[in-house]
Amino acid sequence: MNWKTLIALSLVALPAFAQTGAQWVLQQSTLTYHMSHPMHEVDGTSHEAKGKGVCNAGQCDFLIAVPVKSFNSGDTNRDLHMLETTRGAQFPMVMVRTKFPEEATTSSTIYADLEVQFAGQTAHYQHVPFQRTAQGSDVHITGTIPLTCSDFKIDRPSFLTVPIKNEIPVRVEMTWRKM
Repeated sequence: MNWKTLIALSLVALPAFAQTGAQWVLQQSTLTYHMSHPMHEVDGTSHEAKGKGVCNAGQCDFLIAVPVKSFNSGDTNRDLHMLETTRGAQFPMVMVRTKFPEEATTSSTIYADLEVQFAGQTAHYQHVPFQRTAQGSDVHITGTIPLTCSDFKIDRPSFLTVPIKNEIPVRVEMTWRKM
C-alpha cells in the first residue's frame, strides 16, 4: 500500500470527521527535525505532510501524516541511514493526532496534546504550544514537538563512537485553510 492510500484511509477512518463540522485542510507544511552531535548539527526537512481537521460540538480533531523517507538532510547516505535507524521501511509514516477545544482555533497560542506514531512506537506529548496567526483565509501554525530517540526506542546513531544527542526536536510550520 502506498503512503497516499495509507493517509487517505487514515483520514477517512477518524470517527470525528462527520460532514457537519468545520473542516480544515493542510495547505502547506515544513517539518524539520534537528539532530545534534558534538562534531556537527544536522537538519532534515520535509514538505510532504498531509493533514485534515474537523471541529464538532466544541471539540477539534486533527490528523497529520508525513512519509519518513520525505525528510532530506542534504546527504543521501545520512538520509538512508536515518530510514534504516528509524525502521522507515517497516513503518513508512509518521502520524500525529491531536484534539483541543474549538475555541483554541482563534487563540494566538494553541496548547495541543499530541499522539505521535513513529518507528513503530507511540509517544504522547502534553500541552505543546503552537503559535497561531491568521492571514486572510489561511491560518499559520508554528511550534516545536520535543521528540527524543528514547521515546520511540530508536538506538542513537554514533559518529566516531559518540552517539547523537537523545533530543530530536521537530520544528513545525504549517498553513491550514478552513473549508
